[in-house]
Amino acid sequence: MAILSRPHAGAAERWGPADEESTLLKQATPTSGTTMDRTTDLWAFFRGGFVPLRDANVSVMTHALNYGTAVFEGIRAYWNADQKQLYAVDLEPHYDRIIRSGRLLLMEVPYSASEMAETTVELLRRDGLQEDVYVRPLIYKSSELIGVRLHNLDADFTIFAIPFGKYIDTDTGVRAQVSSWRRTDDNAIPARGKVTGAYVNSALAKSEAQMNGYDEAIVLTQDGHVSEGSAENLFIVREGTLITPSVTDNVLEGITRSRLIGVAGDLGIPVVQRSIDRTELYQADEVFLCGTGAQVSPVVEIDRRPVATGRPGPLTVRLSRLYFDAVRGRLDAYRSWLTPIY
Repeated sequence: MAILSRPHAGAAERWGPADEESTLLKQATPTSGTTMDRTTDLWAFFRGGFVPLRDANVSVMTHALNYGTAVFEGIRAYWNADQKQLYAVDLEPHYDRIIRSGRLLLMEVPYSASEMAETTVELLRRDGLQEDVYVRPLIYKSSELIGVRLHNLDADFTIFAIPFGKYIDTDTGVRAQVSSWRRTDDNAIPARGKVTGAYVNSALAKSEAQMNGYDEAIVLTQDGHVSEGSAENLFIVREGTLITPSVTDNVLEGITRSRLIGVAGDLGIPVVQRSIDRTELYQADEVFLCGTGAQVSPVVEIDRRPVATGRPGPLTVRLSRLYFDAVRGRLDAYRSWLTPIY
């Protein structure tokens, strides 16, 4: 879709804040010091083969572009400078989920999760990046026609990857606002599928929060219980117990969420999955967001009320340090999460 390249000659008047933010994200992880366009030499898997990322373009008539009929994943790969290795995190679980999401939109592609994972490894080897990377796979309705429907349409699969640093500040903590926008219901647009069109709901909440001076949004379900962040799962800590909304509270069934529940079990920390009232956010001992993009992000303030001391809590810090050690290949106990690229 060519959204990652700089504007061509004559399009300077359309270069705006969103383009500047995109450039900053692409350059968020320090490298050898070059300031050139970071996407110039990158590749994409597109229409069944590898092509330069700049050439991976679709028609303006593409159904997914017009109607939001696509599903996607976000996958991180972490660079370990000491080991000179790039580790992709949970490739097959992500591809299992994108296949399930695709079925919600009546999309099938001729690739298994393991084949998608192998293709990702080859893509990252071709890119040759030695820094943290974000991988974006999509299954999308590729038919070029006008008409609102899901049936009798072609689907295709694509992957690209870009250098990527922090999506949210994981150090000093997040200032959050409970959004006036509610999470879409399972019987409207199911949150358990990563449907591109559904992320308008997330964008409305995120922009509202940031334009009001906050870092992030927390969205509620239609009945007023806590669902998640704009695009992250949410945990609170009360009296030493980790609490996270149930998967029936219109949350994405997050892979990072699942991993952290497992890690908490390994550490002997009790975990409860249940509905969370809004006011529990204000009385929690700790709150944090998690996800592939957000990683483990402490929330230190909600609706201008400090969370406990207003600093990242000890359990959040402990889980965050363990998580980052795991994804960078420093902990043998969690090597099964990782696929080495080089």
